[in-house]
Amino acid sequence: MSTNRKPTITGTEIIAHTRLFKVEQVGLRFSNGCEVSYERLRSSPNGAVLVVPLLDDATVLLIREYAAGIERYELALPKGRIEDGESILAAANREIMEEVGYGARQLTHVKSVSLAPGYFSHVTHIVLARDLYPERRAGDEPEAIEVVPWPLKRLAELCVHEECTEARSIAALFMVREQLMGEHG
Repeated sequence: MSTNRKPTITGTEIIAHTRLFKVEQVGLRFSNGCEVSYERLRSSPNGAVLVVPLLDDATVLLIREYAAGIERYELALPKGRIEDGESILAAANREIMEEVGYGARQLTHVKSVSLAPGYFSHVTHIVLARDLYPERRAGDEPEAIEVVPWPLKRLAELCVHEECTEARSIAALFMVREQLMGEHG
């Protein structure tokens, strides 16, 4: 474990702002006296949820939706931002109602993960959703989202599928699979 002290922030300035992100310049002074300037993306302070909705202990519900960043459809887990005043579990349940047409009677926070923490402040909260029941709510998606039931025993096949590249979804599926294996001995 490192004994280095965290650097001192000497100043911050927003240098660009969009609907989703703020680009912030951060001045840092390290314990050795070295001063540097970094840029980082600041996202919603509430973070987001990524939900692993289990239809049963052997089947996860994935979604296929357009991913503008990579300009194609992506097979992944349902996800979305946490609204102001909304808890992690309430956001997870809302997102699966909007994106897969189910609510969950049992929601468990699995882990919070970061994405490129050297440059991006975003945190995603992985939530396991079980004991599903049909419940459809309107969401903000521009088109209907295709729901794809996927057997967890075919996780290796999913990982090499050309439409499944989102690292958060892949990591969440492995975490949940390990958790389920521990429950079933």
